[in-house]
Amino acid sequence: MTPAPALKEQSQDFHALMRELGMRARAAAGPLSRATTAAKNRALELAAAKVLENAPAILRANALDLAEARGAALSAAMTDRLMLDQKRIDAIAKGLREVAALPDPVGKVMAEWTRPNGMRIQRVCVPLGVVGVIYESRPNVTADAAALCLKAGNPVILRGGSESLHSSTALYECLRAAPREAGLPDGAIQLVPTRDRAAVGEMLTMVEFIDVVVPRGGRSLVDRVQRESRVPVFAHLEGICHTYVHAGADIDMARKVTLNAKMRRTGICGATETLLVDRAVAKTHLPPILDDLAKAGCELRGDGATQAMDKRVVPATEQDWRTEYLDAILSVRVVDGLDQAIEHVNTYGSHHTDCIVTKDAAAAERFLTEVDSAIVLHNASTQFADGGEFGMGAEIGISTGRLHARGPVGVEQLTTYKYVVRGSGQLRP
Repeated sequence: MTPAPALKEQSQDFHALMRELGMRARAAAGPLSRATTAAKNRALELAAAKVLENAPAILRANALDLAEARGAALSAAMTDRLMLDQKRIDAIAKGLREVAALPDPVGKVMAEWTRPNGMRIQRVCVPLGVVGVIYESRPNVTADAAALCLKAGNPVILRGGSESLHSSTALYECLRAAPREAGLPDGAIQLVPTRDRAAVGEMLTMVEFIDVVVPRGGRSLVDRVQRESRVPVFAHLEGICHTYVHAGADIDMARKVTLNAKMRRTGICGATETLLVDRAVAKTHLPPILDDLAKAGCELRGDGATQAMDKRVVPATEQDWRTEYLDAILSVRVVDGLDQAIEHVNTYGSHHTDCIVTKDAAAAERFLTEVDSAIVLHNASTQFADGGEFGMGAEIGISTGRLHARGPVGVEQLTTYKYVVRGSGQLRP
């Protein structure tokens, strides 16, 4: 096996560069698909240890990215996603170890049966193949994606955003050696060593080397990938998430859930962007919720009924209902009951994550059944839209599509299956 390409920010021949990465990944696919659970877990444990050991170097690299981000006037949401500190590095290492602790899906028998002629048939989990991950800003995705793909037996080619190249490279240096030390193939984890977007274009055409592409970033990135990719794509365009305060909501719970859903971290795809409040409780529930949000620094944009409740609310436009702010901005609407709330979510939402707050179990079940989103919640913050919070260890992203994977894409979602048939000489008549 040839050595990994040296990391660099520019290359004149992107076709040759990407083809080399692709060939290394494809060569690793067979051995990695057959790797033992113990070897994969050892690689992940080694990677976690290396991340903690090299935390000072990772933070220095991140400081370079943050300095460049300030010069480029990166948005507050993007800067928050980019920033690393010791707490976030500890979380990255914890995530690697949590993925190691997950059950290995490869080889799992999903179903089995015996035909009348005696043939025994099993549906068995197998790796998807080579995964390409294209992401913006978040250096932690470097580790999360690598861990999930490795555990599921898939080589991965990582293409981090130009704004996070220093941080992603520092993390990659911790990750790339771990599989080799655990006896796994060299091409199991690779990072595209350039900022140039031409490399992304090459990646999207590499059907002979890449089996699925996962874009994780803003609308422009996902739009481009879905438009140009000749490789199958797992993706979501936006996280236009809703919290609906139903007529049966406990006021204290509604206040706490709404504030957390919007303001815990405003720059993540699971942050609530629109609040719906039932007209039946608007006079009692909405004013304190608006006050909580305003005091937390949230800009409020609302319909006429909402503006009448608080003079700090500015008029909402039609576009506000369709906007993923990724910032301390919230659109607010008073609705005439459950039917209108469900209609609003299904009309304006992005099929990502939506919540109902209520003590009415029947209303909750209708919302959970009729809202057409990848994740629906009852009495819980939309910020739980995260593979780690679902017990998946981490996620490679959240898919709002309908084919193969929907919701958090974790280890199990990075597998497919094949049918194993065992006979004793049967012939088809």
